[in-house]
Amino acid sequence: MGDNAQTMGDRLNVLLAEAGLKPRLADIAGRFGEYCSLLVRWNARTNLTAVRDAEGILSRHFVESIACAQALPHGIGSLLDFGSGAGFPGIPIALCRPEIAVTLAESQGKKAAFLREAVRTLGLSAVVHSGRAETLATRFDCVALRAVDRMELAVQAALKLVRPGGLLVVMTSLTEFEALKAAQRAGLSWSESRLLPGSRAGLVAMARVVAAE
Repeated sequence: MGDNAQTMGDRLNVLLAEAGLKPRLADIAGRFGEYCSLLVRWNARTNLTAVRDAEGILSRHFVESIACAQALPHGIGSLLDFGSGAGFPGIPIALCRPEIAVTLAESQGKKAAFLREAVRTLGLSAVVHSGRAETLATRFDCVALRAVDRMELAVQAALKLVRPGGLLVVMTSLTEFEALKAAQRAGLSWSESRLLPGSRAGLVAMARVVAAE
């Protein structure tokens, strides 16, 4: 691990403390630094995320995803990151919660290639599904979505991949969340929501799936 990755990991710990979140252990912070370095390099030639500088990646993508990882209840055995993109929140969850078997579903080939490289570089056991999440035959204890296009339609598809009694986790805006609640379906019970660190409108919300879709 290079000095630059370790420096970014140390900076992440500072940002986590400022956000009121538990700082990561030094080795985990360093792996986040490696992830950030890899993302910056790939972003120079492939449009993985609109946030392109290391500080922005750390303060937005990483802090928000770690907040999601820390909010997940214990007892989750499997999690699907639906439309993973550059790996948020799935890779931070895999780093912070190694007891959870994470699947990263991404249909865009270049982004899926990045995810495979990130998983290899970081030594994660996460699985990359290079295709639409809807084609998976497996049901998961938890399905997470972050900033996906057409969120309401994505939630409908995601619900079919959550086992009965499992969790749906949505990272979205307050306005979009209100629309999701207004369209609430039978068998879906929103349990809690919390603002994301440093955000006035972004939140992470969880719903218990009490009946199969």
